[in-house]
Amino acid sequence: MKFVILGYDGPEGEAKRKIHRPAHLANLDPLAQQGRVILAGPLTDKAGSLLVLEFETQAEAEQFARQDPYTVHGVFERVEIHPFMQVLPK
Repeated sequence: MKFVILGYDGPEGEAKRKIHRPAHLANLDPLAQQGRVILAGPLTDKAGSLLVLEFETQAEAEQFARQDPYTVHGVFERVEIHPFMQVLPK
């Protein structure tokens, strides 16, 4: 099942993002190698990041988000997780 993870940056998110980006990408790498990263990247208005990832359950998506370096180190001050049904592209 696909999930949208919206991570909203805290007040120091931009500065912290530069420091913790390598660890954040390393955390995503195993999912990417398994083909479970649909898309991921920062929002260009600097509000945060959007990730669309595949997990078996919402609990697994929540655990991933809680343990991600961007959450742990305060890049994200708030995270939302929503189940997602992809319509296009097929």
